[in-house]
Amino acid sequence: MRRSRITAYVTSLLLATGLTLTGAAATQAQAATGGYVALGDSYSSGVGAGNYIGSSGSCDRSTNAYPYLWNAAHSPSSFSFLACSGATTDDVLSGQLGTLGSSTALVSLTIGGNDAGFADVMTTCVLNSDSTCLSRISTAEAYVDSTLPGKLDAVYDAIRAKAPNARVVVLGYPRFYQLGTTCLGLSATKRSAINNAADYIDTAIAKRAADHGFTFGDVRSAFSAHEICSGSSWLHSLNLLDVTESYHPTASGHSGGYLPVLTSNA
Repeated sequence: MRRSRITAYVTSLLLATGLTLTGAAATQAQAATGGYVALGDSYSSGVGAGNYIGSSGSCDRSTNAYPYLWNAAHSPSSFSFLACSGATTDDVLSGQLGTLGSSTALVSLTIGGNDAGFADVMTTCVLNSDSTCLSRISTAEAYVDSTLPGKLDAVYDAIRAKAPNARVVVLGYPRFYQLGTTCLGLSATKRSAINNAADYIDTAIAKRAADHGFTFGDVRSAFSAHEICSGSSWLHSLNLLDVTESYHPTASGHSGGYLPVLTSNA
């Protein structure tokens, strides 16, 4: 686990007195004494988790979302919850970076899915044939190859410039379907292709995060056995009563999936 210069200095002092401090403990101590800023899209704001904060309006920030839960558990010196439903990389740059500063110790975010057209991919795959679904996924993956890396670079560069001392945890997206099971709804071909697309964007995000010295929080193993079709899903399937919640984590997905991954990397 990467240590900041401050953490390394503190560790050296403790070692000099015969004490031992692990990297994980040092990083958590730093995060608890500094500020925490939660950025990103609906997977960070908590769409699908319920208990939305009225003042967040259409951003749909939830008290069940992993940033809110992490703040409650660790009591950082300040907490700024700016993630917003529907956010793209451009939205983060234009409207979510204002509270970052030299005292920010931890930043978390999910971003990139809306840039790649996640919502349109799912709509296309639900309403159309296997071949049309696969074609739309191919278009999204081409965008991930050609354009998304530069978009992510711009966001990551801006975060580092504004919060030079922060540990930045970039969280990925889960696979959506448990395969090899009997499941109503999308065909096995579509489900497999959607899972592969999630892997595709996670790989791209992880690469850009690593190149910026940020930590990638991979949630796919945390959601294993809790995908749609698992019988114990932490993800909403198509919800006709509230379409915006479709294919987003439930409250359990935040508390059991995203929160432990952030905690282990913060």
